[in-house]
Amino acid sequence: MRSTPLLSLLAICLLRGITHAELNVPPQGFTALFNGKDLDGWRGGWTEDHRKLLALSDDERKTKLDAWTADMREHWKIENGELLNDGHGKYATTAADYGDFELLLEYNMAPKGDSGVYLRNVPQVQIWDPQHEDPGAKLGRAKGSGGLWNNSQGAPGKDPLVVADKPCGEWNSLRVLMVGARVSVWLNDKPVVDHALLENYYDRKTPIPARGPIGLQTHGAPIKWRNVFVRPIGSDEANKILASKSTASFQSIFNGKDLEGWAGPVDNYQAVDGAITCKPSKGGTVYHKQDLSDFVARVDFKLPPGGNNGLAIRYPGQGDTAYVGMCECQVLDDNYDKVRGKIDPRQAHGSAYGMVAAARGYQHPIGEWNFQEVTVQGSTIKVELNGTIILDTDLSKITETMGTHPGKDRTHGFFGFAGHGDPVMFRNILIKTLSAQ
Repeated sequence: MRSTPLLSLLAICLLRGITHAELNVPPQGFTALFNGKDLDGWRGGWTEDHRKLLALSDDERKTKLDAWTADMREHWKIENGELLNDGHGKYATTAADYGDFELLLEYNMAPKGDSGVYLRNVPQVQIWDPQHEDPGAKLGRAKGSGGLWNNSQGAPGKDPLVVADKPCGEWNSLRVLMVGARVSVWLNDKPVVDHALLENYYDRKTPIPARGPIGLQTHGAPIKWRNVFVRPIGSDEANKILASKSTASFQSIFNGKDLEGWAGPVDNYQAVDGAITCKPSKGGTVYHKQDLSDFVARVDFKLPPGGNNGLAIRYPGQGDTAYVGMCECQVLDDNYDKVRGKIDPRQAHGSAYGMVAAARGYQHPIGEWNFQEVTVQGSTIKVELNGTIILDTDLSKITETMGTHPGKDRTHGFFGFAGHGDPVMFRNILIKTLSAQ
């Protein structure tokens, strides 16, 4: 269907008898964040790490939120089923937090406008007038809206793939798909960001929060919003989205029925429901017989409460991979210390065991499948869990470790699983070999 200018759209609505009350009605599966009548479900927000807000005491947090919300309500109002901002004040921010989600909205911007959408309160999907470029500022307005503007220069997603904006004064439709830190954006049905990582504006050395609010930014020019809908994405759908990306050259190393092609204590493992599972109270390192140098491994895993296992990286075929291999990439219940006792941060899930700690808090709930991708190149290892990079390190630079790790500088070896007696499950086990650095 062709796009329609605002006045023509109004005329069509009148002819068809569509009322303002019929705006903001969500499609099936979605929930309306804005009800078209009031600011129920919204609070004031600001450019601040959501984790900093959560770290406050209840009283401190309430005081800050009350002040932000009072300021926000001075600059936002509802007219004819639309949410209007005068270009100033604190941002309209959802009271609820979201993890993985699909977001739909429409916006209508004044000329020379500048705004955006905060994802888990991280800036931002950029919205602005591409016809109004300040030659001295070099902000990139002419490249159009929809990009992850606060990403580093040259990073994927920072600049939109195409200019898809409608002229100021017309309604634009925005669709955002967020899985982990991976963001895809469509502007007026045209893809402008494809599965790019949203960088943490507040601290680029750490990943963005696993959950947080959605915010509508104000930046000096009037803007109108309507039809703001959200649909949470569950773990199964999230895993499918992640697994569908960049699949070229991956090869399966597990047939789903038995451990043909694998070595080590294979009798301690079994194939159950298409997954390799460590037998209870058994363990040891089983490994695929392909000797690898640089590679990417993809795997789904599911943990029982307190579950403990690991990915063997460049394992020599005997000994404890945590020490004689390049490393054991820990597979562990994120709440392990609450279930079984205190652990060192370098033992947490995704860590290069005993050497480098991974970021925590990005697993799906126990009993649900997780998607993980591990990239091994030279002396570096990068771990992406459920769409968020939780470890990115160079083991050749590590000098302080738990115990000795004589194998950390290995340049080749096998990939496998280091069981520790818990029925941890692995499926969809894929390997892509890479050219050596």
